[in-house]
Amino acid sequence: MLIFALAAAVLYGTADFCGGVAARRASPFAVIALTMPAGAFVVLAVVAAVGLTRGGALTAFGGWDCAGWAAAGGAAGALGLIAFYAGFASAPMSVVAPLSALVSTVLPIGVAMADGERPGAPVIVGALICLAAIVLVSAEPGAARSAHKLLGLGYGIAAGAAFGLFFLFLKNAGHSAVLWPVAVQRLVGSAVALSAFALWRGATAGPGRPAINRQLLRIALISGALDSTANVCYVLATRMGMFGLAVVITSLYPGATVLLARFVLRERMRTIQQVGLVLAAAGVVLVSI
Repeated sequence: MLIFALAAAVLYGTADFCGGVAARRASPFAVIALTMPAGAFVVLAVVAAVGLTRGGALTAFGGWDCAGWAAAGGAAGALGLIAFYAGFASAPMSVVAPLSALVSTVLPIGVAMADGERPGAPVIVGALICLAAIVLVSAEPGAARSAHKLLGLGYGIAAGAAFGLFFLFLKNAGHSAVLWPVAVQRLVGSAVALSAFALWRGATAGPGRPAINRQLLRIALISGALDSTANVCYVLATRMGMFGLAVVITSLYPGATVLLARFVLRERMRTIQQVGLVLAAAGVVLVSI
């Protein structure tokens, strides 16, 4: 379970980095409208390559109830990304990023505890350390007016709640299958993303941000492919261990984003973020005991 959850965290963080790079230069709605269908194409291609018979549980359809959970997850995930990017565009990232990561973790953990999951003391301590690491790693410098901070709180809570529901829905969809729930999730998410893009284009007056060029198109498509692969790893993690623990480890994805920004974009890593990465490593060690 730990390996798949860590893989999901790295892939989600890398996908967010690629999507963030593209969204800095083009409309977030245009980026999401590309990443979602790209991810759906990748998953459907893998399903076709593996085959329904040879793939067994990996590619089994899982029933209409699983498809329903997956569809709900697709809608929640797409809406969460819209709120996430909209928050970055109009509110401090230092408020939106850590709050969304924290809410998206706490919500599924609460459900897992209500369902009777009772991890041992080292796992609980490690999970709490990971929660602190999520906030520290996501921290960004800069102050803002109170109105912008309040706006950031709203976007952060909305995005985090949507991501938390996404984790819950996709976990429920993956009880008897893996790839098909992710494929359904991406198809529904693509429909939501394309609809949001069409509404944004219809409501926007003027040219807005520049159109996506070939380089940004490649980045957005890579982001979608990585995000879909992360979804598969996450579903596998929830099937192999405690759901709450899988969510905590997966939610360490901001660490991968920060590291990529440091080494690819040469962005300066703050001391508080370095502390967060150290805490994340310590938390992972504790939960693996």
